[in-house]
This record gives sequence, C-alpha cells and structure tokens, in this order.
Amino acid sequence: MLDKIGIAKRIAKEVKDGMYINLGIGIPTLVANYIPAHIQVVLQSENGLLGIGPFPKENEVDPDLINAGKQTITMMPGSALFSSAESFAMIRGGHVDLTILGAMEVSETGDIANWKVPGKMVKGMGGAMDLVASAKHIIVAMQHCSKDGASKLLKKCTLPITGIKCVKRIVSDLAVLDILPTGGFKLLERAPGISVEQIKNATEGRLVIEGNIPEMQL
Repeated sequence: MLDKIGIAKRIAKEVKDGMYINLGIGIPTLVANYIPAHIQVVLQSENGLLGIGPFPKENEVDPDLINAGKQTITMMPGSALFSSAESFAMIRGGHVDLTILGAMEVSETGDIANWKVPGKMVKGMGGAMDLVASAKHIIVAMQHCSKDGASKLLKKCTLPITGIKCVKRIVSDLAVLDILPTGGFKLLERAPGISVEQIKNATEGRLVIEGNIPEMQL
C-alpha cells in the first residue's frame, strides 16, 4: 500500500516533457518534488503563479510565495506572477495540459466529487470545477477507501459532483486505474504488496481486469 509520497512519486511518472500542469491541494502538491530532472514542465497554481518549483528548504521560505493550498513554494527561473482572473483565463482557455487533483469519490463513468461533505463547513468548490471542465487530461490522487473501509471508487458518486465524465486516470494507495470510455475502472497496476483480490474487494464500481496485472514501479 502506498503512502501519500508513494502516490505522488507514481503520478510524477505520468508527467511528460513540455506540459503545463496544475497541481491541486493535498497529495498533488507533493508531485512537484518528484518530477525527474530531465523533464521540463511548467507548474501552474490557480492563485496566479506559473513556474512553481519544489517545496522550499527552511532557509528558502518566502511567506509571500504560496500555492492555492496556502503552502510556501519556490519559483523556477522565468516564473511569472499574475492575477487570479488571468490564471482562470489560462485554465478556461484550455491551456493546461494536465490537472492533478484529489477526490473524495470517483464514479465508474469518471464523475468526480472532491469539494463537499454534507454537514461539514466548507469554503466552496474553489477552482476545481473550472479545472475539471477545461484540462486536457485529469489524474486523480486519492485513497482507495475511506477511514471506515468503504470504497471511494463507486458505481455512482454520493457526494455533490464537481465534474461529469472528466477523470481519465486514478492513482490510489492500492492501484493505478483508467476510466474506460464505456464505463468501468480498468486495473493497470497494483501497489507494492497489494493483490488483485484486495483491489477487487476495495472497489465498488465495475472493475475490469485483463491479463496479468504488474506491480507498479516507483
């Protein structure tokens, strides 16, 4: 089973040279630390930054430089700062190649719920609805099950929906899965030490298994 860093390391392998990438709050922000040195990408934050680097070391912290999750960040040479309006013009204009974000639930048709739990105080959906509607490719970083053991990969989402039929790939603590165009979670890789049977038991939605499923390499 992967921890948060393991999930981030596996997602970093999905990053391709030249991509413009938005990293959501939580696990996705960790991806910045594990992008291979030979891969050149531009990381975008919805609060108005382009060219985010890895998290700062203690002597590099600048409290004025933060990402959308209020975490301090570093900036790469050539980085730019701009207004939130310009940031969302980039997002809504389809200029973000890849969005990596967390989720509370994902359905077998690629719907995502990631912003509200009924009865709990929330600040709102934020930029997630724009990101999932506009990005060319969406990868979700998430725990496969809730703390009480209930599956979060469902036939149909039970929480308020952020986006419809938008998720393409999921990297959970148990597996890597693709959402099929016809619906269903196609199992691509197993987390180290995790069996196919464990993934079956943890997935409520339709799980498609074809051939031998390899263990993921981090």
